[in-house]
Amino acid sequence: MTGIRLISPADAAEIAALISANREHLAPWDPVREESYYTTEGQWQLISDVLRAGNSLPHAIVEDGRIIGRVNLNNVVHGAFQSASVGYWVSADAAGRGVASAAVAAVVEAAFTTYGLHRVEAGTVLSNVRSQRVLERNGFERFGMAPGYLRIAGEWRDHYLYQLLSDKWLAGREAAA
Repeated sequence: MTGIRLISPADAAEIAALISANREHLAPWDPVREESYYTTEGQWQLISDVLRAGNSLPHAIVEDGRIIGRVNLNNVVHGAFQSASVGYWVSADAAGRGVASAAVAAVVEAAFTTYGLHRVEAGTVLSNVRSQRVLERNGFERFGMAPGYLRIAGEWRDHYLYQLLSDKWLAGREAAA
């Protein structure tokens, strides 16, 4: 069974081992990382800092009791905006099995029902067709292209931008019921 749950600093060792084992797999889609990122101490500090800042909701993707990826609601803004961005990755052995699609579906449901958000957005490198499919399967619509949006794999990369609004998500759920 695959699901998501909020992460804690206690997950640092497992996450560090997972990202270390998947370093090559994730490299084309990730920023260049300092070596400390791949250590238990680095993950513990990162998770602690994110939780303390309070503007992100980091989740582990869990299958049969072990972490196989991450799905995060980042840059959570309340007030009039009620928005966040979603980011996700799965281990190489979980890729292509619908795990990312299920994790994004679960975090979107939490964003709209538990966290009370109105909008979730995402960006993908133009060549990341698999990630674009994950978003589209979950009802996200592409609304633009941002030149030089993020520094990925050491280069400023263009990204397609996607969004999903809570009312469109709810209408899709009602239509499926």
